[in-house]
Amino acid sequence: MDVTAHGNNRAPDRTALRAHLLRGRIAGDVATPRENNLRHYRLMSERHPGYLFGLEPDGVWTPEQVLALMVKRCGVAADPDHLHGQDTIDPDLTLGALDAYADRLALAAERRERVFVGTGHPDGLGDYYRSLARALRDAGCTLPRPARGWRYHTPAAEGGKPRVVDYRGPVAVVTDEAGEPKHTHSARPIRAVLAELADAGEPLPDLVVGDHGWAGGAGQAGVDAIGFADCNDPALFVGAEEGRVLVAVPLDDNVQPHLYRPLLAYVLNRAGLS
Repeated sequence: MDVTAHGNNRAPDRTALRAHLLRGRIAGDVATPRENNLRHYRLMSERHPGYLFGLEPDGVWTPEQVLALMVKRCGVAADPDHLHGQDTIDPDLTLGALDAYADRLALAAERRERVFVGTGHPDGLGDYYRSLARALRDAGCTLPRPARGWRYHTPAAEGGKPRVVDYRGPVAVVTDEAGEPKHTHSARPIRAVLAELADAGEPLPDLVVGDHGWAGGAGQAGVDAIGFADCNDPALFVGAEEGRVLVAVPLDDNVQPHLYRPLLAYVLNRAGLS
């Protein structure tokens, strides 16, 4: 069954979704190069801010320890001598994490929680998050949209570009000054969101759903956070291992947007939101 077929809104079962993950290279043999993965593991272990996603790990986390964790939680190749070429994500780890992710969403809907949704991948994952956020809103959840228009600059090493917090529907993104959504790893936007809510005397979110710094920064602040993470994004997996991030779902976060529709259908169905 082609679970991406136009007009097919049925949720795939686990077998069909697993096959789709492999066929779409969301898991299995993914496009992210091994050398890129290993570089990111080293940079995170050296505490480079752009690779921590707002988290402050307790552990030492040498590159070797990060690799071992990514084998365990993501399913990358275990051989430390595999330095170049392709890498992998275990689709069964993806499915297991998706179940935990959906179960936390079900709890949010049952409790009608305040849920904040934000993405550092507005192009590839924007449609997924907007559909998810609308389903949560329809289930009675409140989706706050604070800090709209809050400005900051990227680090000088990244060119010192201006960025602005904005929303596409109920989903937070960062844009350039022209309003074009941009990719980001930064946790500064979620920190601004939480600070504005606190300053206004409003409750913080019960749950943050996102990726990159949106999820990592929320988890570091003590807010329940669930998120997607690629095999070159070790910080959220470290956060999950240390208990700051509730769920880190291993998957390629940069495939064509339509390929995430079956994941959305599966998550909504399991969470009782479809």
